[in-house]
Amino acid sequence: MKYDIVCAPSYSLLEMTLNEGESVIVEPGSMAWMDTTVKPKTEMKGGLFAGLKRRMGGESFFLNTYTAEGGSGKIGIAPGYSGDIVVKELNDETIYMERGAYLCHLGNIETSATWEGFKGIFAEGMLGLRVSGTGLLFFGSYGDIQEVEVNGSYTVDNGYAVAWESSLDYSISFSGRKIRHFLFSEQFLCQYHGNGKLWIQTRSPRNLAAWVHPFRPVQSKDRN
Repeated sequence: MKYDIVCAPSYSLLEMTLNEGESVIVEPGSMAWMDTTVKPKTEMKGGLFAGLKRRMGGESFFLNTYTAEGGSGKIGIAPGYSGDIVVKELNDETIYMERGAYLCHLGNIETSATWEGFKGIFAEGMLGLRVSGTGLLFFGSYGDIQEVEVNGSYTVDNGYAVAWESSLDYSISFSGRKIRHFLFSEQFLCQYHGNGKLWIQTRSPRNLAAWVHPFRPVQSKDRN
């Protein structure tokens, strides 16, 4: 298998060449194009319970497997956000990521929802995604992505964290000490602790949604 990430970092696309018999597992909706020698198959990886856990983690219930048959073949895979793509080789490892970051993988890798506790209420959601095993993992970001080596502690706004290694733990705090900051502040902070890698994105989907919200079409009320 060979791969190349083109149009990075603004509109990254993963171009992958599969040898005959090789397969890649792809998040539904992310396949952009493929050769006729690449054959798709939609299945519920790991059974019903595993599919439910993926869905709870913000990913799709089903996963698509693309296999090169009758020769090698190319496939183009694109994330939902306009941004960069990260490649992470797992060797019997686990990383955690926010909802929507997963793109595809090769090898013996499993994905499932992970409970983030009530601290997740103040982050992007109460459930994230746990990715573990051995193989090649690809995930996306909104905007460019920066890899940070955490040694001790590191603080990130809750909309900018993408993924982190299992050696890191985190807690939620908010900017300001008074109760009104807790009730009305939009800036909740993730404080990561330990030693390991953390991936952060240069744009926040939540901030984009807040910026677009005032311009949304609003149906006028009938005064008659």
